[in-house]
Amino acid sequence: MAGRDTPHSAPDDSGAAGPRGKSGGRGRKKATDWFGNLGQLDFDIDFFERLLLRKSDSVEVLRTLAELVSRKGLVKRAVELDRRLVELMPDDFLARYNLACSLARAGRPDEAIDSLSRAILLGYDDLTHMETDPDLESLRDHPDFRSLLDTD
Repeated sequence: MAGRDTPHSAPDDSGAAGPRGKSGGRGRKKATDWFGNLGQLDFDIDFFERLLLRKSDSVEVLRTLAELVSRKGLVKRAVELDRRLVELMPDDFLARYNLACSLARAGRPDEAIDSLSRAILLGYDDLTHMETDPDLESLRDHPDFRSLLDTD
């Protein structure tokens, strides 16, 4: 469903879903009746939040949800989710890098740089991406960030 604003089908009054474009429109609801004004991103976030309630330690659900809430601009929630991922996988450099990105977006530069340092120590080595990652924009002029990029 990712990337679409409406489903292939919407339920009719009986609760059964029918294929799009079939006639017999009596009793059929429009997609806006089914989803309301919920956009795809909001729908996806809600879906993964519900999954997280069932599987609170699912790395896949946490990673996906963290990405979605970050895309939505829910920075505080992204930090919470990324911290949870680091708790579950303390030696995962990608979890540390993503936490650094969330912290940088949340205006917490010292914590972000600490998380970036740990990500590098754990094996993160894409310094070119780190230098251009828009999530790290707030750190560009920070001397400790510049030091992390100096490999000479």
